Amino acid sequence: MPSTRHEVQYLTIHSHRRAFVKVGTGPALLLLHGLGCNHTTWEPVIDDLAKRFTVIAPDLLGHGLSDKPRADYSVGGYANGVRDLLTVLGIDKVTVVGHSFGGGVAMQFAYQFPERTERLVLVASGGLGPEVSPAIRAITTPGFHQAMGVATLPGIRHATVAGMRALSGLPLRDTRDLAEVAEIYDSFKDPAARHAIRHVVRAVVDWKGQIVTMADRAYLTQAMPMCVVWGREDRVIPVSHAANAAALAPDARVEIIPNSGHFPHKDHPQRFAKIVTDFVRSTQPATYSRARWRQLLRTGYVPDVAAVPALAEATPGA
Repeated sequence: MPSTRHEVQYLTIHSHRRAFVKVGTGPALLLLHGLGCNHTTWEPVIDDLAKRFTVIAPDLLGHGLSDKPRADYSVGGYANGVRDLLTVLGIDKVTVVGHSFGGGVAMQFAYQFPERTERLVLVASGGLGPEVSPAIRAITTPGFHQAMGVATLPGIRHATVAGMRALSGLPLRDTRDLAEVAEIYDSFKDPAARHAIRHVVRAVVDWKGQIVTMADRAYLTQAMPMCVVWGREDRVIPVSHAANAAALAPDARVEIIPNSGHFPHKDHPQRFAKIVTDFVRSTQPATYSRARWRQLLRTGYVPDVAAVPALAEATPGA
């Protein structure tokens, strides 16, 4: 696991130890990392954000320094776990920032707990279309655990990690994110981590791509400010999914960062921190109204998948 500049704290909830970083003062900002990552993915932006916010960056269960039990690794299960962590910390409401798989957890958290969600920031998020990198789909295949056990033997792992890191320094779009991929690959040396990641991926991805979609519930964002941030050169989840978000939630603010891949918060940390800060400053936090939420649910909304072709296959009833 990469080194961290911030003190890692621990809480045991439901008999599982959960690691997290909590720094800064001000309105609460919850940072949720992506698949195979951990809180250190946010290191480049934590200090800037902590000047204005109370930043909470957990290692999700099955990741980083948190426990990796045989457990519920669904997006709903993760949303519940995040809720419980915030409750123990005495934090009632947050702006939720989710990257990649963490974006799917952020959307689920906002859906399950709208009374605790002030805003939603999705960063190269899952749940906005079926397309996803073949490398992620490969995790769902039989034999992944055994094959990765061989691929992460010390000699092979060290050479592969070193090669990825070297390639990431080349001025090529397709190698931009390899340093981060190397960290994820290195974490697979832990059999418990491999098991956890396999369960996570199988809950949200099959051989065709992403299963989970926000298309049928995007209308609920009418009651909550939302910002979508994407790297223009993302090779993991295509930047076209940002347009899907804009079509599904017309009031959402969309920011496309040039010269950036799947980790815009690491490629351009100052710009990313400014986008998040400006978004929070310029929007009023959502105020939960049961009556309004009830009316939205009753009225409902069937997304126009013809306007968002990439979602047609992923949208139930389409």
